[in-house]
Amino acid sequence: MLWLTIMAAAAAFILLAAYIAYRVPFYHPLPHREDPYAIPTEEQYQRGRDVMVSLIREFDAIPYEEVNIISYDGTPLRGRYYHIADGAPLQIEVHGWHGSAIRDFCGGNKLAREMGMNTLLVDQRAHGESGGRTITFGLRERYDCQAWCRYAAQRWPGVPTVLAGVSMGAATVLMAAGLDLPEQVRGVIADCPYSSPVDIIKKVMRDDHLPAALLWPFVRLGARLYGRFDPAETTAAREIKKAKVPILIIHGEDDRFVPCDMSREIYDACPGPKMRVTFPDAGHGLSYIVDTEGYRRAVTRFCRETLRL
Repeated sequence: MLWLTIMAAAAAFILLAAYIAYRVPFYHPLPHREDPYAIPTEEQYQRGRDVMVSLIREFDAIPYEEVNIISYDGTPLRGRYYHIADGAPLQIEVHGWHGSAIRDFCGGNKLAREMGMNTLLVDQRAHGESGGRTITFGLRERYDCQAWCRYAAQRWPGVPTVLAGVSMGAATVLMAAGLDLPEQVRGVIADCPYSSPVDIIKKVMRDDHLPAALLWPFVRLGARLYGRFDPAETTAAREIKKAKVPILIIHGEDDRFVPCDMSREIYDACPGPKMRVTFPDAGHGLSYIVDTEGYRRAVTRFCRETLRL
């Protein structure tokens, strides 16, 4: 009987450890309305805080249309549509992990508006006012992105569309580029993407001085048991090989969260037309803030070539 007790205790410990490992990176309880004015406390963000708050405040005051769709697995998704002109090109914008679309795109959306583009900002699953409680680092979110593309194609048939994402949103749109997307999707803009869910999770664990090799099996088990997905299922670098549209990758060279080399791996895997622009001294998702004109030149050039603006 002793060995049964030991085995039961061991199993209980493994399940508990897996559950804790699931809760930290993947679980986001309802309600999960992020504050767009919550700027990270790291020094890199504080340097650009005033500019970001000003951009967020300006963005937050613009009228929008609330849009709701149902994703492939029944998850309700919510977005904001900003109209500039009938028939104008569309940019679908996808925010990052525990992010807010208004904050993450306070600069990118301003640029899109200046370029005369209509924009659709989406709340990722388990974020904002969308449904769901499990964040899958782009693996399930890519199918949500595909659903938004199909919605856009049905509502605005023939309108040239570009996907844009920041951080986890960048990984999401890159993975989505490997799916069957409507023909009117003409390109992808990925700002500071990570190469794979596994790589970024292990990197963050090492940053927190945790034994990544020891803890990873519990993280993966927790995701499979409680989140019903496998974080090692695929990678942005793998999925981008299936892409049929041009890709623009942007990355800050001083990104201390997602190493700049991760986007190099993705860029090298892109099979078709591609650009990669890096910004010295720019931290994670801060390229627009650090070098607005350089960011504008890169995105404008890409959109002119891709959408023929």
